[in-house]
Amino acid sequence: MSTTSVPVTVKVGYFPNITHGVALVGVQNGIFARDLAPDKLDVSQTFNAGPAETQALLSKAIDIAFIGPSPSIAAFAQSNGAVKIISGAASGGAGLVTKASITSPADLKGKTIATPQLGNTQDVALRAYLKTQGLKTDLEGGGDGRIKPQSNSHTVSTFKAGSIDGAWVPEPFMSLLVAAGGHLLVDEKTLWPGGRFVTTNVLVRTDFLQAHPATVKRFLTGVVDTIQVIGSNATQAQTAANQQLTSLGSALAPSALSAAWSNLTFTADPLATSLKKEAADAVAVGLLTAPKLDGIFDLTLLNQVLKGKGQTEVSST
Repeated sequence: MSTTSVPVTVKVGYFPNITHGVALVGVQNGIFARDLAPDKLDVSQTFNAGPAETQALLSKAIDIAFIGPSPSIAAFAQSNGAVKIISGAASGGAGLVTKASITSPADLKGKTIATPQLGNTQDVALRAYLKTQGLKTDLEGGGDGRIKPQSNSHTVSTFKAGSIDGAWVPEPFMSLLVAAGGHLLVDEKTLWPGGRFVTTNVLVRTDFLQAHPATVKRFLTGVVDTIQVIGSNATQAQTAANQQLTSLGSALAPSALSAAWSNLTFTADPLATSLKKEAADAVAVGLLTAPKLDGIFDLTLLNQVLKGKGQTEVSST
């Protein structure tokens, strides 16, 4: 039980994106609601990108968030440890899709490329990539590569209209842009050793974790159970994810759903090494001052859940 005998309502935030497939499937299939009992689940708030979600987390509008690494790092650093990463959720499923005429990094000079929000995970990835290609950016949308943060829900239409030349986005928007005539210039997994990099983690307010450890452990049981369901029946999991997306007004065509799903790996491993590289990239492109990340992970409860289910424990190093 939590530290009180009164059931807790756990407010969980997530995105209507396939990169948040664990949230979509766990909510739709009732796994979180089941595993949290007697506590209650509130998933009334969804988000477009991480910075807005961390604002909700730090203001206590939500308690737990499915979220990318860059906003997790920024929130931890800027709040002096008021949040903790307690689990992974997804790896992969992001990249740069451009007009077919853009066939090399050099062609990006002077082009307008969208990202979901300034400082979000894909925004950092794009800025870091352009830097490695010798292209300068700034936080106001100027430089060699003009970066235009905008809502994912608008990106496909602005791409079709020709007002942007491409976008570095998570799934399903990466696959939707390809289906709209785009060209996958950079699959982000090709930039990481073994193709493994964290796309989605589970972040909790530190005060909520300290006040309700048993509740958080039950929620993490839901994460692990959902990942097991996804792994055992991908077709059913995709159907459940799309049903939840439909309820959020973001239903996908089966072809787009299948394409997006195939680019992702759902895992409770937070892939800590890649998060540290994300932090270094955010510093290099001027979005962060060098953050101290000691204590950003608290995987104690997750490893208790994994051990209890006979699964391999994960590391924060």
